[in-house]
Amino acid sequence: MSKIFVSLVMLVAAAGAIVSCGGKSPASHASGLAYRAFVSNPLYPSGATETPVLNIVDAIHDLLSRSVVGLVGNSTQPGLMALSPSLQYTAVFSQAGNTVTIVDNATEGIASISGAGPVPPIGLPGFTESMFIANDNATAYAAVPTAAVIGQAPGAVVVMDITTGKITAAIPVPAAHYVVGSPDGSTVLVFSDLSDSVTVISPVLIGTNENPVTAVVPGFDRPVWAVFSGATAYVFNCGAECGGTSASVSTFVVGTSGPGVTVPVRGATYGILSGNNLYVAGTPPGTRCSLGSGTCGILTTIDTHSMTVSLAPLLITDGYHNRMQISEDGQLFIGARSCTNTNTTTGIPGCMSIYNTTNGSVVLPTTPGDVTGIQPIAGRTVVYVCQGGAFEIFDTTTDQILVQTTPTQIVGQSYDVKLVDPPPSPISPSPN
Repeated sequence: MSKIFVSLVMLVAAAGAIVSCGGKSPASHASGLAYRAFVSNPLYPSGATETPVLNIVDAIHDLLSRSVVGLVGNSTQPGLMALSPSLQYTAVFSQAGNTVTIVDNATEGIASISGAGPVPPIGLPGFTESMFIANDNATAYAAVPTAAVIGQAPGAVVVMDITTGKITAAIPVPAAHYVVGSPDGSTVLVFSDLSDSVTVISPVLIGTNENPVTAVVPGFDRPVWAVFSGATAYVFNCGAECGGTSASVSTFVVGTSGPGVTVPVRGATYGILSGNNLYVAGTPPGTRCSLGSGTCGILTTIDTHSMTVSLAPLLITDGYHNRMQISEDGQLFIGARSCTNTNTTTGIPGCMSIYNTTNGSVVLPTTPGDVTGIQPIAGRTVVYVCQGGAFEIFDTTTDQILVQTTPTQIVGQSYDVKLVDPPPSPISPSPN
């Protein structure tokens, strides 16, 4: 899934490119950078071996810091990351050992328990590819589909106290695969494999004598994701792509007995809401098209005011779409895994598509590999992307990889990327 690119020549070149942010007063952390992005890297060269770290990128100048965030314990394969709303913490999941490490963004080190040493890695009862930190900035949720549960089918939502490194609850939800929290922290929606229902968890009931699972709502079609707007969730029904019947997006208001308005689409596994535009991506099974691979995905735009498709669906790359972000200048980056492309010499599109929401054009880069991280850089016209184990910087004014005088070469395996600081004002990036 990911490529490892390391050679002695590249390592020497990368070492020469590692610099700290110039022209800024040093911050309190080791890198001295005021505007940073973390990149999870399980194969950072350290002598004759590799070590798991978070690389630190200067998000003003697109250059590497000499400093890295070292990970300890069982965190030997850092990948998926989740950021606290306050930007105080980054939760890092490691597939090796199925652990979650809590990083203090201010110190660029493992978070500490007040007066009691570092927060220990949190051991999950299995693999997760969906977790988030709630708006209290202290509680994290992870869906673990294989978690063993006595007396019922495997699957649970694991609740973690990230300030102490302890699991506070494991809520049984068979085959729980994806979790989405409401912005106000009042609700967690859980989506299970091969299910036509949505499980609703009420966080306020966790740790009480009442069951925190307040509803298992039927009437959906293989739901896999949701986006909240106030009290309304827009639920993505994967449909035929996930073994169901028909893809669609349904409104759902917590407390009601089923889906509300449903808008049919051709594919729906992931998306984001920007204003009243809901962007929805998916790959209809068996669809043939004129793209180089012969198969394609579909991007649909829904007007959430009228709950109608507002623009004609567009062809994008195929695969299972599970990453999407939009830049400040309206460039929508859509990432997928398990797409067709394996050979860029043929001109076949890769696993990423870029949609210009202003003029309606679509760019399909030929970079190979799964897209595992997308991060727009606020205040700038660049987007950081982790694809196929490589770290790339896209210029949103051209939708091409940024041409740098000093290339930002992360040696090892770049998996996920998160911006951990609010943008300084003003931002004056170098001409690099």
